[in-house]
Amino acid sequence: MTLCIFTGPTLPAAEGQQQIDAIFLPPAAQGDIYRAALERPVAIGLIDGYFERVPSVSHKEILWAMAQGVHVLGASSMGALRATELSLFGMEGVGAIYEAYASGALDADDEVAVAHASAEDGYRPLSEAMVNLRATLRAAEGAGVISGSTRERLEELSRGLFYPDRCYPILLRRAAQEGLPPAQIEALRAFLPEGRVDQKRADALALLQVLRERFEGGSKPKQVRYHFEPTDAWELIRDHADRRASTSNRSTREAGR
Repeated sequence: MTLCIFTGPTLPAAEGQQQIDAIFLPPAAQGDIYRAALERPVAIGLIDGYFERVPSVSHKEILWAMAQGVHVLGASSMGALRATELSLFGMEGVGAIYEAYASGALDADDEVAVAHASAEDGYRPLSEAMVNLRATLRAAEGAGVISGSTRERLEELSRGLFYPDRCYPILLRRAAQEGLPPAQIEALRAFLPEGRVDQKRADALALLQVLRERFEGGSKPKQVRYHFEPTDAWELIRDHADRRASTSNRSTREAGR
């Protein structure tokens, strides 16, 4: 029995390993779910995945993995997006962010996008996801730190920022420039160290709990109701993933000589 989990900026692998016995892999790029499914794990958990400059996890490889009997679950970030898009085919979503996408309360991909550091720096997040900003601002309103109108304006300012620029220092500076109540801005600044809400991390931990409870004792293979139809695009994805893996393996062997 094997569990594979793709994570990075949302939840460090070292922290995840304290929660569940699984193989932790870096954020998924196109072809990585396919490569993981070749090893026949009982389940794959998708949390983080690449986008923009790196081809994202394709829907087709997730469908292929499930057709091979592998359970695929998603949460928090790329996992929540793909789970929403493929729920009708059997991919399972976990957590508040997935539920918000599934209900239509959220619809923009950049709600979960963050900039992050390299693998050498542990994929450390360099910006704040919009879903986390919104959850934190609503927690601050609920605690009486800011008013409802200030919270709404701060959400608007956050949405107006490009995702790599979304962070509390920039948001608070923009709030001051926009003339929001100074006392509330300072109260929010004081609230953040302890009051910040990391919804993405919470959902990732919820996913690990579901995987642990459902699959650590083993499970029957995934059953699907669709027929997987290979296409030219799918063959290109698979061929590229196989060649990338072959190159990586060859480089590892050469480095070990």
